[in-house]
Amino acid sequence: MDVSKETEQKIGQLQMFEQSLQSFLGQKQQFQVQLVEVESALAELENTDKAYKIIGNIMVESDKNELKNDLQSKKEMLELRIKTMEKQETQVREKASKLQAEILKKIKKED
Repeated sequence: MDVSKETEQKIGQLQMFEQSLQSFLGQKQQFQVQLVEVESALAELENTDKAYKIIGNIMVESDKNELKNDLQSKKEMLELRIKTMEKQETQVREKASKLQAEILKKIKKED
């Protein structure tokens, strides 16, 4: 089966979309893991009187409320990043889907 240069270019573009999706999924997964860790830390913080923060290779005692505010801020940032990644992922999926339909249509015509 012979495909036109234009179709080959579109197939290449579709492969780039697929690679972008894989990248988004990996990044989103990393953010989700971090979010779970932050939520877990916030939950544990509620059950303790003393709080410690890891700085470099050591743990230092920290103000519980300050640490809670830092973690809450980090949680909000991670949620925002995940939401942004999901929007980008959706946009790329839609573009890839349209391009795939275009490619299939052209391939059927060329047969």
